[in-house]
Amino acid sequence: MTVPSPGAPMQVPRFLVRQKITMMVNRYQVHAANPDGSQGALLAFAEQKRLKLKEEVRFFADETKQRPVFSFKARQRLDVHAEHDVLDEQGRPLGYFRKEFGASLLRSTWTLRGPGAPGGPDLEARGQERRPVIAVLRRVWTLIPYLGDVWVPFVFHFDFVDTRTGAPVMSSERQKAIRDRYDVTVQDPRLDFRVAASMAVALDALQSR
Repeated sequence: MTVPSPGAPMQVPRFLVRQKITMMVNRYQVHAANPDGSQGALLAFAEQKRLKLKEEVRFFADETKQRPVFSFKARQRLDVHAEHDVLDEQGRPLGYFRKEFGASLLRSTWTLRGPGAPGGPDLEARGQERRPVIAVLRRVWTLIPYLGDVWVPFVFHFDFVDTRTGAPVMSSERQKAIRDRYDVTVQDPRLDFRVAASMAVALDALQSR
């Protein structure tokens, strides 16, 4: 992965996120998408340690974890309103996201921010579950003892739009699979890949928070 100079966006118009579940750590592979939609080169590898009081997910260049390339980290401990900063490999801010708790009671809603075009306003996007009915059914299902904790049969997607113009910014579509898999499209070239990948992983890792 080639890291751009500070302030320059790393643009990846489409990528795939694959989850690998272990006992104490969730692992995510982020791959480029080939033109036919198949899995391409590995762009980043992420780990999320469970049961941490202050959420942090680090992304590495590959599964050897020799080179960290970016991360996201919560500002507060286990706070439903916690903002998560996205940082580059030197710890410089790239953007941030937060879950909107009130709006998420019936339909999961997120706010995503990052630098805009030079000289222009910052990019701000609002993301929601695409299908309100599925959002409600998914919440009912999770209330079923035991079953709701181990298996969720509903495939759900997220769409992010520019809060100023309503133009599409990013979408994440969950694929039907035993392991969680997501097809992510970035429509807005201002959105840095590292911010987009962080948001895409958070939609899985933090969705139940």
